[in-house]
Amino acid sequence: MSGTATAPRTGRRRQRSTRDEVVRRDPVGLLGAQILVELRSHARSLDFVIGAIALPMLLYAMFGLPTASPSNVLPDGSHVGTMMMVSLCSYGVVSLAIFTFGEDIARDRGRGWARTMRATPLPMWSYLAAKVVLGLVGAVLIVTSTAGLAVVAGNVRLDPGEWLRLGGTLLVGVLAFSTLGFAIAYATRPRAATAIANLLFLPLAFLSGFFVPLSELPAALRDIAVWMPTHHFGQLAWRQVAPAEGVEAWAGITPASAGTHLAWVVGATLVFGAIAVLAARREGVTRRG
Repeated sequence: MSGTATAPRTGRRRQRSTRDEVVRRDPVGLLGAQILVELRSHARSLDFVIGAIALPMLLYAMFGLPTASPSNVLPDGSHVGTMMMVSLCSYGVVSLAIFTFGEDIARDRGRGWARTMRATPLPMWSYLAAKVVLGLVGAVLIVTSTAGLAVVAGNVRLDPGEWLRLGGTLLVGVLAFSTLGFAIAYATRPRAATAIANLLFLPLAFLSGFFVPLSELPAALRDIAVWMPTHHFGQLAWRQVAPAEGVEAWAGITPASAGTHLAWVVGATLVFGAIAVLAARREGVTRRG
């Protein structure tokens, strides 16, 4: 009995030692290979390319361009086409974060891919880091494609500083809302992850003000909207291209200070991240048990 019990423990020690040696030898190369696999896999997926990348641009073509004439401005002079571009880029970034991390990782869990990786030298952190890089690349494609259409056909004109601030805000948004995707992936059953992601994303997107000014919603929904992290993220994004008066005219609600909106987004990120970490640890304990 003692010899039988010792053998598996010895095998696990050797497996961990081999894994640690591979990681120490070339961690950058390991991560690069994982990132390349993720990018190639998703580049071949029409669902990802059309649903996640092209949809914000198509929505802007349908709903943004008809309102993007140079004379169509808000009372403070902010361009409606520019505000619509920011709204749809924000929508695309949040959608990408929730579904790329939530649905993709849950699907891999359902296929047993996570268990398979634990039996290889590939560390879990490289798999998750590759997902983050994939999300950032996807966000860049969303912003550049939608912004390119807005500039070419939508009369959108921003100075370099505004483009940099807007792009940085949207990329940070991917990182912030990726924690919600991770939480969905690890805290739900793999088969239910897509349904739950949609169930959470629809109210988050609708009550953010990305599509409909909050002033056009019933008072009860406006009261709920101010508790949505996506609403506060949108407020931060709009502030990069318009003053507070323009944001208020566009969103239909009096904005809080930038610090307040930032605190909401950071707080939501920490809460979702804590849920994801606890759920992932629980799964690890259950699998070992």
